[in-house]
Amino acid sequence: MHKRLYRLDEVVAVIATRRVIIVNPAVTISSLLYDSRKINDEEHGLFFAIEGRRDGHDYISDAYGKGVRNFVVAERWSDTPMFPDANFLIVTSPLTALQTLAAFHRSQYSYPVIAITGSNGKTIVKEWLYQLLAPDYRIVRSPKSFNSQLGVALSLWEMDETYDLAIIEAGIGESGDMKALQRMIAPTIAVLTNIGPAHESGFLSEQHKIAEKVQLLAAAELAVYNPDYTKNTPVKPGKKSFTWGGQGTALHVIGHEFFGRGQCRISARHEQADASVTIPFTDGASRENAVCCLAVLLAIGYTQQVIRERFAQLQAVEMRLEMKRGVNQCSVIDDSYSNDLSSLTIALDFLKQQHQHPSYTVILSDIPGHDTSEEEVYVRTAKILKNSNINRLITVGDAFIRHKQKFTFIQHHAFKDVDALLRDIGTLDLHDETILLKGARKFAFERISKTLTAKSHETVLEINLNALEHNLNQYRSLLSDEVKCMAMVKAFSYGSGSFEVANLLQFNQVDYLTVAFVDEGVELREAGIRLPIMVMSPSRTSFDLLVAHRLEPELFNFSIFNDFIDFLESNGETGYPVHIKVDTGMHRLGFSSNDLRQLIDRLRKTSAVTVRSVFSHLAASGDPNYDEFTRTQIDQFRSFSDCLREGIGYRFIRHLANTVAIQRWPAAQFDMVRLGIGLYGIGGPGNQLPLQQVGTLRTTITHVRKLKVGETVGYGRRGVINKDSTIATVNIGYADGYDRRFGNGVGHMIVGGKAVPTIGDICMDMCMLDVSGTMAQEGDDVIVFDDIPQLAHTIGTIPYELLAGISQRVKRVYYYG
Repeated sequence: MHKRLYRLDEVVAVIATRRVIIVNPAVTISSLLYDSRKINDEEHGLFFAIEGRRDGHDYISDAYGKGVRNFVVAERWSDTPMFPDANFLIVTSPLTALQTLAAFHRSQYSYPVIAITGSNGKTIVKEWLYQLLAPDYRIVRSPKSFNSQLGVALSLWEMDETYDLAIIEAGIGESGDMKALQRMIAPTIAVLTNIGPAHESGFLSEQHKIAEKVQLLAAAELAVYNPDYTKNTPVKPGKKSFTWGGQGTALHVIGHEFFGRGQCRISARHEQADASVTIPFTDGASRENAVCCLAVLLAIGYTQQVIRERFAQLQAVEMRLEMKRGVNQCSVIDDSYSNDLSSLTIALDFLKQQHQHPSYTVILSDIPGHDTSEEEVYVRTAKILKNSNINRLITVGDAFIRHKQKFTFIQHHAFKDVDALLRDIGTLDLHDETILLKGARKFAFERISKTLTAKSHETVLEINLNALEHNLNQYRSLLSDEVKCMAMVKAFSYGSGSFEVANLLQFNQVDYLTVAFVDEGVELREAGIRLPIMVMSPSRTSFDLLVAHRLEPELFNFSIFNDFIDFLESNGETGYPVHIKVDTGMHRLGFSSNDLRQLIDRLRKTSAVTVRSVFSHLAASGDPNYDEFTRTQIDQFRSFSDCLREGIGYRFIRHLANTVAIQRWPAAQFDMVRLGIGLYGIGGPGNQLPLQQVGTLRTTITHVRKLKVGETVGYGRRGVINKDSTIATVNIGYADGYDRRFGNGVGHMIVGGKAVPTIGDICMDMCMLDVSGTMAQEGDDVIVFDDIPQLAHTIGTIPYELLAGISQRVKRVYYYG
């Protein structure tokens, strides 16, 4: 990065200080600081004491203690004498000063700036435009959803000469916000996603909110928008507009159709030519966001060929929705960041995807921002909830109390505030159910989440369900339409959890699941999984459970084959589905070619079973050194399955390809593929797909101490301090699945964005890190596993072992994001 340095006198001139106290005029500024917990450049940082929910002036002492010596403060603050060696720039409003400096910084660059506003979809459109334009531009963009008065300023500050395009998200909550944002951003292109009910309470009317938002469009050289959302509010950009939507717009959207697995074709016309695109999403929000992005690309001159190629590769963008293990055998879906009718519908859709419990409860806050149309909002809310078929509704807020009569169709508990709910939560008898928390931010539903979430261990494995879904779709894109997909969820879904992952796979309509043992399959059935499930290691003592839960066994030799047929015949079962394992060279399990004649004879003589599939394992599909061996395996499998099919007289599914073979060996796809570790973001040798890591193992720092040279750390005194160091103890050990081989500097973790080594032996429940040179504190977040393949290589193992080895005592947190 080539961050521009500003002299202190330049900053003083830009932000219109009321007065200054300068003790060191020679400093230069390159970083904007606003949170004393996030000090990363004390030497060149300028701390703005922003007044908001927390008063930044209360944290000047903390920032000063961490080395910051340059501050922007309000006139009312009078404690400057307590910090005699610090520079103070005294202004009317520190936030306004920050925005003024950000606007000046933005003016130093002449490359285009795309600004995005709207009620919903801003972050998605921003991230998708980034994906679509990244091949041609070096892009700086707002991090996450930094779209506030502070977030936009911080985003603009990231501009420098290493980029040639900026994409900035702009959100407003009340009148006057957009004026400040458009002054900072000075957009070249302004994009309006839509106008919905979000943040409505800050405006006199819907028309007032529209007028505020279109100020951003009026400030741009090019405005891209759907006229349906501006509702006759005039939009007069600096030079031109590009509209999309119905008849008469520049991009006329005709309709859409679904096909294949999760694919949608959006039909559109532009300049009397076909402007249709295909996207790997089917939901309405994604379709609208995609059309908005399509309009931007057409407006700036992209060809239809390039557009079609890039839209087909769009990737999902993270959502802030978590699923957690709850108390009393509950599951908790935590979506406590926003609450409007659109996002409520989305959250309820996700709730209904969960089948691990028969009962559904929704805990819902008042829906803010609708003071002028409250009656209509709660009528619609009642309709949405009634259509969702939930079992119980718990509400927080005065509006739900006022409209309680609208919710008599359901068991309804109404509370004035979160405190009242928490006082009575024990009387609600929450157990063995799935609970959706959906609350506007101001209601602080995180307090409810903390109460309802199972408290077991500070180390958590975060599972990104969006990433898993993305990886599934990446592999599906390589399959012919007629090829089925079997997903491997054995070994606790490679450490990622069982029914939570299986629910997502079921929702995405995979064809089969595979587990190792019968009890894993029973757990999935009890959690509501209806997909066919193959059991790879059925035991004779579990045949009764297997049949009772309609699980389908792998049969790999005549001993297990005959025992299972005997069991079925003694219980009057006929046509039970089984899967025949063939040994083509792995030499682990399976019938050999020498067994073929006897196997055919045995199958023809019994009516107890039906062969559902025949399969084998490739031993080295990812290693080019053994490609000839892999070809031999494919040929042997084809020959065996052809003979078996001819011998028993009916067709069955054939599957051979594992994760790596899906890419390297298209000839091995047959009728179905088995997708395993690739689902979880580990592609194996030669992977060409843009996979996303699904699991992030995190822990926390429980203790930090200073040690002198010569001291030692841990059992056996094997961690020797070679220089004065800072040592942190973290809350994870080998009982959690952090391998002892990572000890003594072999492994590393990420603290504050920096890789730090282990020191000393790994203990059962904790281990130690050398965090010298970082700002590590007790309670700080630590990423245990970052690059899983590299970490596995470090200790001479494979990613499978790291993932599957994460203890089940480690709490799993599932989220979209």
